[in-house]
Amino acid sequence: MDRSSSDTGVVVGVGPVSLDEVVAVARHDARVIITDDARAAVAAGRSVIEALAADPAPHYGISTGFGALATTYIPADRRARLQQSLVRSHAAGSGAEIERETVRALMLLRLSTLLTGRTGVRVQTAETYAAILNAGVTPVVREYGSLGCSGDLAPLAHCALAVMGEGEVRGADGLLAPAADALAAAGIRPVLLAEKEGLALINGTDGMLGMLALAIADLRMLLTTADVTAAMSVEALLGTDAAFADDLAALRPQHGQRDSAGNMRRMLAGSPIVASHRGPECTRVQDAYSLRCAPQVHGAARDTLAHAALVAERELAAAVDNPVVTPDGRVESNGNFHGAPLGYVLDFLAIVVADVASMSERRTDRMLDPARNQGLPAFLAHDAGVDSGLMIAQYTAAGIVSELKRLAVPASVDSIPSSAMQEDHVSMGWAAARKLRTALDGVSRVLAIEAMTAARALDLRAPLLPASATGAVRSRIREDVAGPGPDRHLAPEIERVVGAVRSGALRGAAAAVVELA
Repeated sequence: MDRSSSDTGVVVGVGPVSLDEVVAVARHDARVIITDDARAAVAAGRSVIEALAADPAPHYGISTGFGALATTYIPADRRARLQQSLVRSHAAGSGAEIERETVRALMLLRLSTLLTGRTGVRVQTAETYAAILNAGVTPVVREYGSLGCSGDLAPLAHCALAVMGEGEVRGADGLLAPAADALAAAGIRPVLLAEKEGLALINGTDGMLGMLALAIADLRMLLTTADVTAAMSVEALLGTDAAFADDLAALRPQHGQRDSAGNMRRMLAGSPIVASHRGPECTRVQDAYSLRCAPQVHGAARDTLAHAALVAERELAAAVDNPVVTPDGRVESNGNFHGAPLGYVLDFLAIVVADVASMSERRTDRMLDPARNQGLPAFLAHDAGVDSGLMIAQYTAAGIVSELKRLAVPASVDSIPSSAMQEDHVSMGWAAARKLRTALDGVSRVLAIEAMTAARALDLRAPLLPASATGAVRSRIREDVAGPGPDRHLAPEIERVVGAVRSGALRGAAAAVVELA
């Protein structure tokens, strides 16, 4: 058996885990189960390392120092200390703790690479990673420290430190504790690292890949949610659904555009509001770009996401370590730890997020402007002049969009040399992943504000009714937020709708009525 999901957890073998399995372990605490063929592969890889360790000739990472110290020979009686020193010195992160789900994702992905048999670790070391994950113990990893080359050294070193029974962790209860105490409470024996193991535990792209996997899951939901909120805005602004016809989308064979156009068309199907202005008395020929071109922008975002997923899936199948144990028994230095493939797509996605949010905010602004909102009150206020309505909610969205534009500046074009110029070009993939996580938070908030605004605008179109699907989303919002009326404290209402966006509840309300791509 290679690798699959089981009813009892995620089965991890010699082959790659899937994106969904990363999410299951990282976010939903799915148990990790190691296959027997993976144990055999790990044991075979370890036998190669042990043979080289007995060789009087120096071998990098086994009987030598690391990086700029790669030519320094280390005698056998000091090699355990060499591995310990490597981990301790590289666990040099700083700043705030990163999220539990990110740490769990990177630990799963490092375990996945260990189980390929290409890193030379012992079986017990891999099993300890699985045990820590299954116990819900999470090493404390800091925000800063990774340059994305050689992989995510500092974040992975903090995890390896916990495997050694050192440093700080958070237990399954979320409380901070010394790693030795938490491992003992879980019945896990710390690992005394042997030759090559310290290096194998820290050379990988697992942090940036883990965050990319989580971001892909989030964006798949958020981009569909953007189609939903855009359709609500089109309807609320008395726009037309004619531009979303499938034969028009087919004239430009971009797959994502056609999917988004289909979502918006189905969302608006049978809308009495749209039907109310289809007659010859409607003199508007075209809607504004933020309405009419939503499928083009959202579709391009979908296609970019598909490319990012392809890169992620290839990386999930990788065995990233340096040096690496090859299938024919060689141990070779290489550059596979360089995070450029991941850094690029993480940056691409930050650009996508900024643009989707920017278009959403423009639709929100249009619904609040009496010069452009087709007869709705200024700022959708109950008593314009006395009440401000949703005026400042749009300010909030605008401020977030401005921040998202700054976050869209790519990290992967930056590089700063390290390790005495041995590592003279780095990927900054970790930084690209960190800013993408911030951007995802921002776009969730911008879409929530658009959804709130569109729901109020649809209410104000009464007695005309919205379409079944857009009406279902409006009703879901009304579970958390009251309808139009005098001004009230908006911040809690925004947060409740943000929660509904992030949980997928708004998308789910629409999907319960119509099929969504």
